[in-house]
Amino acid sequence: MRKTVLEASGLRRAYGPVQAVDDVSFRLAEGGSLGIVGESGSGKTTTARIVVGLEHADGGRILVHGRDRGDRVRGKAQRLARAREVQMVFQDPFLSLDPRTTVGGALRETLRLHFPGADHGRRVAELLDQVGLGAREADALPRQLSGGQRQRVAIARALAVEPAVLVLDEAVAALDVSVQAQILNLLADIREQTGIGYLFITHDLGVVRCVTDDVVVMRHGRIVEAGPTARVLAAPEHPYTRLLLESVPRPGWDPQGIAAARRAL
Repeated sequence: MRKTVLEASGLRRAYGPVQAVDDVSFRLAEGGSLGIVGESGSGKTTTARIVVGLEHADGGRILVHGRDRGDRVRGKAQRLARAREVQMVFQDPFLSLDPRTTVGGALRETLRLHFPGADHGRRVAELLDQVGLGAREADALPRQLSGGQRQRVAIARALAVEPAVLVLDEAVAALDVSVQAQILNLLADIREQTGIGYLFITHDLGVVRCVTDDVVVMRHGRIVEAGPTARVLAAPEHPYTRLLLESVPRPGWDPQGIAAARRAL
């Protein structure tokens, strides 16, 4: 049995009267891949932001390698060490990259912050190679790259600090289908090479089926079903999970019928 790298226990987050995340718990094994799936407003992105530290939970705990991320840290070194544990890749990489900084410059900036004093030239080249880019892209600005290339840069920057967990929030949703497949294959290769753990936040059950070992289904801030991906998608137990599967377009698909079924839940 693989050790747990990330554990969420009883997470809660409210915005006024709206309970965005309500008693959410899950675990991610070392080298594992966990999907959190649900419609817009289900609480999956808020959960991801809590895991990374971009949102504060009103209750519950996040543990990485058994250490509580809510524990107080002192000094810059400890804050950076905690930041390195969990990194995030967002849906739109263009918004997370400085348009005035080259790809190589962005990677060197991250490396200098977390590993000062080292020679970063070789590490930049290694990172670019790891995500299928090269020296030509190192000198490019974000606007000179395709969407898929920019997402590869975002992945490289996240990997630069050698995190234990990579949170991918709809990381392929804005890409063409063929480019999606390339990025998902890349992520699978990186997981096999490094043993990093993935937390996939997505509404796309196709992505969940391809790249996750386990899945959590959320609705209205709560988990309604969880388990091994193959079992949940082949034999869902909760009506909402079945509705999500029935919502995937296919021959004979009836969007009006799906909408009516959703309102009835």
